[in-house]
Amino acid sequence: MADSAAPRPTVLVTGAGGRTGQLVFNKLKERSDQFAARGLVRTEESKQKIGGADDVYVADIREADHLAPAVQGVDALVILTSASPKMKPGFDPTKGGRPEFYYEDGAYPEQVDWIGQKNQIDAAKAAGVKHIVLVGSMGGTNPNHPLNSLGNGNILVWKRKSEQYLADSGVPYTIIRPGGLQDKDGGVRELIVGKDDELLQTDTKAIPRADVAEVCVQALQYEEVKFKAFDLASKPEGVGTPTKDFKPLFSQVTARF
Repeated sequence: MADSAAPRPTVLVTGAGGRTGQLVFNKLKERSDQFAARGLVRTEESKQKIGGADDVYVADIREADHLAPAVQGVDALVILTSASPKMKPGFDPTKGGRPEFYYEDGAYPEQVDWIGQKNQIDAAKAAGVKHIVLVGSMGGTNPNHPLNSLGNGNILVWKRKSEQYLADSGVPYTIIRPGGLQDKDGGVRELIVGKDDELLQTDTKAIPRADVAEVCVQALQYEEVKFKAFDLASKPEGVGTPTKDFKPLFSQVTARF
């Protein structure tokens, strides 16, 4: 653990206006004795939504030169930006079939999950950032994963490309690949780590966003997860023992990618 006399690390959370990113940003702010938090969002509207203070930067991650001010003086970066598919209007669930999805122009996974994340990694490296935590997704080992067909975006393919770019960057990294994200309470489940999408073959392949957010914050504090990558899921509530001590969990992680 960090020496308590050491100055607080400055941590930048990107995608801080998103559902998981906002949880990470808030957790860091609640622990202001341990961290100096910064957020990065895409729009002024998102900035207002998460408090609108000077510690929130507005930038377009697709434009490399927009990122320098936000990463200046940052010790650790938590990347939570992601393309997000939109449902085409006019879907009637009563008629059966499946809804169709699309990405807005300029907001395809290639531009957001690949170019946008590559830009963040490059900017962080140039600024001397000492640790990058990247939240990706399970499912990346399977090019035919159903998520890739949404809006023809190949989202997991592009996410995996940026994960690989980070692993090759030379910057100490932690790649977290959660399973299906749930909007449920955190801190009440036993968390499970895995590798190579093996958890997708089991019944335990989902996890509350709040638990993913907690793992991001904890990952900043343990050397065990530097230069490591892991899949993340949880047991159902009431099964096993809720994870409170993260060192034993992180000690199980051995894969570098």
